This record gives sequence, C-alpha cells and structure tokens, in this order.
Amino acid sequence: MRKSYLVFALLIVATMLLAACGGGAEPTATPVPPAPAAEPTATPVPPEPTATPVPPEPTATPEAVATEAPTVAAAGAGECPAGAPTLTIWGDDKRAPLLTSLKDRVLADTGICLNVQEVAVGDIRNNVSLAAPVGEGPDIFVGAHDWLGELNANGVVAEVDLGAKKDQFFPAATTAFQYAGKQLGVPYGTENIALVYNTELVPTPPATLEELEAIAQQLQDEGKVTQALGVPPDDPYHFEPWLTSNGGYVFGVENGEYQACDVGLDSEGGVAALTWAKDLVDKGLLSPDVNLDTARQLFETGKMAMIVTGPWDLPRFRENNVPYAVGAVPEGVASASPFMGVQGMMINAFSPNKVLAQSFLMDYVATDEFMQALFDADPRPSAWMPVRETTADLDLVGFAAAGEAAHPMPAIPAMNAVWAAWTSAIQTVFQGAATPEDAAKTAADQVRKAAECP
Repeated sequence: MRKSYLVFALLIVATMLLAACGGGAEPTATPVPPAPAAEPTATPVPPEPTATPVPPEPTATPEAVATEAPTVAAAGAGECPAGAPTLTIWGDDKRAPLLTSLKDRVLADTGICLNVQEVAVGDIRNNVSLAAPVGEGPDIFVGAHDWLGELNANGVVAEVDLGAKKDQFFPAATTAFQYAGKQLGVPYGTENIALVYNTELVPTPPATLEELEAIAQQLQDEGKVTQALGVPPDDPYHFEPWLTSNGGYVFGVENGEYQACDVGLDSEGGVAALTWAKDLVDKGLLSPDVNLDTARQLFETGKMAMIVTGPWDLPRFRENNVPYAVGAVPEGVASASPFMGVQGMMINAFSPNKVLAQSFLMDYVATDEFMQALFDADPRPSAWMPVRETTADLDLVGFAAAGEAAHPMPAIPAMNAVWAAWTSAIQTVFQGAATPEDAAKTAADQVRKAAECP
C-alpha cells in the first residue's frame, strides 16, 4: 500500500502537468498562501535536542525577508537521475542521514528522487522564510512546533493530513503542530523536563510540594547537601512546572488555541508560584546564587539531591556516576505541567510538490521502521505511539510519564515577550528586590504591552 499511495500521487501530478502542456495555455503560478492572521513577529527557538533550552534572540519579521535564498550543502552521495521528479528535504545532522538512507528505496518504489540537504538546526527556520518565497526552499523541512507562529505569519508552512494514521501519534504531539486551526506538521519526537533525583539521597521521590520541602529541609539540616533542590532563578523554562503546580499559567487556552491577551503570570497562581519560591529562599532552601549551570554541577557531584531538567543532561550525570532516577515534578494545588517541545517535519507552502511531499511523509516517515530509526539516532520520547509504548530505556520512560501532564510550549508570537519579562520577575523575587505581587504584575504588563492587548 505504501508504494501505491506515492505512485498515485505522482500520477496526479503528472496528469496535471500533461493537461497544462496539452492545452497550450501558460502554466499558472504556484498559489500564494493567504495573508496570515497572526502577528508577523518571530517566535523563540525551541529547546535543542542536545542542549539546555535557552530562549534566543528574535529572528527577522516578514517585512525583512531577503530576496536571495541561502545556500545549503547536499547530504549523502549520488546524483538524481535526469528528469526524475525530486523532493528536496532539509534536515539537521541527525535527521539528514536517515532521510538519505531512504533514497534508493523511494526511487525504486516510485521513481521519485530525494535530494536531502543538511542544514544546521539553528538555521532551518530562518532559511525557510528566506528561501521559500523566492522558489529556492525545500519541499520538506525538519523543525520544532514552536516555530509555527513565525512560519505561519510568513506564509511558508503548508497544511498536512495525518489521515488514518492520526491515532498512531501521541495526541499532545499532534496538538502541538496545530496552529490557527490547521495541522502544520508531522511530529516524530517530544521532550520535556522532569524531576531527576539522587536515589541514594532521596530513595522515594516526593509526590507533593510539602513533601519536597520536608525532604529538602532534612537533607540540608543534616549537612548531606549544599542545596537539596535546584530551582534556578535565571530560567523560566525550568520554572514552568513550579508555576503550574501552584495553579498559574503563561497564556490561557480557548478552543484549543493559546490566547495572547489572557496572560496568567500575574494570576492568583502566578503570584503563588513566586511566593512559594520566595518562602524557600527565606528558609535557605533556594538561593539566588545557584543558577542552572551551578545546579547541574552540584547534582553531578552529589551535593544536590533533586533537579528539574531534561534528557539532554543525562550524559553528564552518567559520566559522573550519579545514582539517579527520573520522576514527575511534585504537585501542589494542581498538577505540575512542564512545557513540551515537539519535533517534526513540515511542508513548504510554496513547494510545487506538496502532494508528493504529503505522500512521502505518510508512506515513508510515518512508519514503525523509520520512527524507530529517528528514536535510535537521538533518543527522546517518540511521538509515534508504537515506538513510545515499547521503549525500554527507563530514563525515557520516566520523561515520557512526566510528559503526560505536559503542555506544548506556546508557538504564538507573544511568547517572545515572555522570556525576558518572566526571567526578570523570578530573579527580582529571588534577590528580594520585589514582592511576588509586584514582580508578577510587571512581567504580565510587559507581555500584554508587547502583544498589543487592549
């Protein structure tokens, strides 16, 4: 069946081309997507698979789009046969080799050639916005769901249809790739943070914030750790589960869409989260001097008992022989819900090969074999349920379990304003320079102003 779907798509495209030629009419231009409803501002780059998530500088707005397309390097050897229909795909250093490995099979099955080009993950989003409108972009590109606000505003990402395979994807992953009521990507991997704890210091992980505080107080009173818990004052991404466990939120949701002007940083729960942090600082259980890097160093040397982080930090913990396990962040008045990042593949809205691209993604990417290969190349909880449910790695099972309560990082342009405003709020509370109420209100007002809320 896989072969027949893509061949059928190829026949449709061939028939359309023959009809255009036979009628003697001038070929029509590739349809230009409708003007975006979202604000044409950039969204933050998502957490990189191998690095701690850090909100980057905003990228260019649509008005600043260049007229010259960037150059990229081909991945893999071999030339496409002359005249063969070609799908150009941009992928990073981990995904490009896997996509290249499909080249011979796809060519033999369908006569379609894959032109896979390796592009640094940090360059793909901006390069697509530069290249696609001038007809030089890829047909398919690899990326993260929280690029969608910018890509949709720039009109460079096309709708996809998961069809009968929709139920085989982790529901939160497909939701993450929905924007403005459209499915704009095929997800393959997810990531979120969880509570990583030293099993020698904490044999049984805390289930509630009260238990967490009691364990931290005891370990520090006994002098077993420098600081029992790592809650950095310099990274709101890692503060998110503490915000939600206290009943707060960043943006409200209506009809499945984040609402830029429903800002929850100064909600009752938002103030409660900062108050919780202040109380722990006052008790000596948290410190404004222990940032994210310091927390990692303390944990890997056995001087910190619990840290909230992602799978990207596991290699350093393993190298230092830390006895650890992965669990959920403790709940407070509500469940702790960390941000979820989702990686996937998207179709260029300016591509003349959108039908072939759709068929390729469904016939060759959305399969047990290829989804397992993606997982093996860069282990993260899979967005493909047959792989997600059969993973034997207990660490990733733990992250996946914590991810059941996660929510997709907002892809709306207003999220850009959150990082600096919220970081400042957390830092001023840790330092005692502002009350939780004042810090929360200042941050929320900055976000509302940036989003041009009434």
